[in-house]
Amino acid sequence: MADVIDLEEYGAGFTEDPHPVYARLRELGPVHRVRLPQPDGYETWLVVGYEEARAALADPRIGKDPQKIGVTFLDEELIGKYLLIADPPQHTRLRKLVAREFTGRRVEALRPRVREITGQLLDAMLPRGRADLVESFAYPLPLTVICELLGVPETDRAAFRAMSTEVVAPTDATTELAAVEQLGAYLTELIEDKRRSGHSGDLLSDLIRTTAEDEDRLSAEELRGMAFILLIAGHETTVNLLASGVRALLTHPDQLAALRADMSLLDGAVEEMLRYEGPVENATFRYAAEPLDIGGTAIPAGDPVLIGLTAADRDGGRFPAPDRFDILRAPQGHLAFGHGIHYCLGAPLARLEARVALRALLERCPGLALDGPHGGWLPGMLMRGVRTLPVRWQT
Repeated sequence: MADVIDLEEYGAGFTEDPHPVYARLRELGPVHRVRLPQPDGYETWLVVGYEEARAALADPRIGKDPQKIGVTFLDEELIGKYLLIADPPQHTRLRKLVAREFTGRRVEALRPRVREITGQLLDAMLPRGRADLVESFAYPLPLTVICELLGVPETDRAAFRAMSTEVVAPTDATTELAAVEQLGAYLTELIEDKRRSGHSGDLLSDLIRTTAEDEDRLSAEELRGMAFILLIAGHETTVNLLASGVRALLTHPDQLAALRADMSLLDGAVEEMLRYEGPVENATFRYAAEPLDIGGTAIPAGDPVLIGLTAADRDGGRFPAPDRFDILRAPQGHLAFGHGIHYCLGAPLARLEARVALRALLERCPGLALDGPHGGWLPGMLMRGVRTLPVRWQT
């Protein structure tokens, strides 16, 4: 058995800036046995090399369904099976059913509404001259979009935000349990209300009625699981993308100036934001379904495997000068949205929101600058983002 590297020993600095730690690990090899910091605290194999991470994300020998190794997660008990904890053929079936409704055409049709929401948020924010960008802009934009897309009533959104935040970055095990229970109960009621009303037009209502060619449909439990993952993943990641992207621009004034001078660079800038400080630090739970080798390291069957997206996207073997934020680089191939059959279903929506929001923010906020330190990084090793981002601009 390989020596275990205890990540807890790196202290709070690891949460603040994990990149130097990942860089040192990559120098020692692409795969390591680590003990995660508390509150997780369990041992896992951590993949930090780009090529190894990309291959592992697409390796069918690395499973996602924890029940196959006798493990049941809290969210599966209370929410039900969803895409991120399913393997083929179950995953194939679920993704096919949701893909019938969550299409590229549907995402593109949201562009005018994303522009409208962005404009409304900026109208409310700009007269103040300063704001917490997370609270005033980065959070309400994707939250409003995904709630409207799925048909979550406006009166429920504040409560949903509180539950969602606690699920992805829990304060402690007790509050996480309560949040998952509350969210599960809420989604059950929401789905039943839509089923009874026969309403159509929003994605969740359409998923209730969608039927495959073989008459297959999503069960009530599967609908709840699908709503759970679309709501959570559909806005939490975009919040972090927007806040971290703006922070990267404001701490690299030469890159901000280049983008302001040529907004045709925006699409590439968003991709570099995803690579440089992606919204998800590590991919969700995986395990070796059989004995396998990753980067020359033998992984026994049943062992958990944590694939480092942040670590892989700072691998100098794939991205030269990886710690430099450079909107002119070619960051294609980054792993911020994953890879393989579990590639993020909401990636097109996140890109659309980021491009629209950042363009409007830069065009309407001359002199945009940081206005003090951020509010600290989210806890845990799943999400990568700041709690607050104070900014100011010229009025």
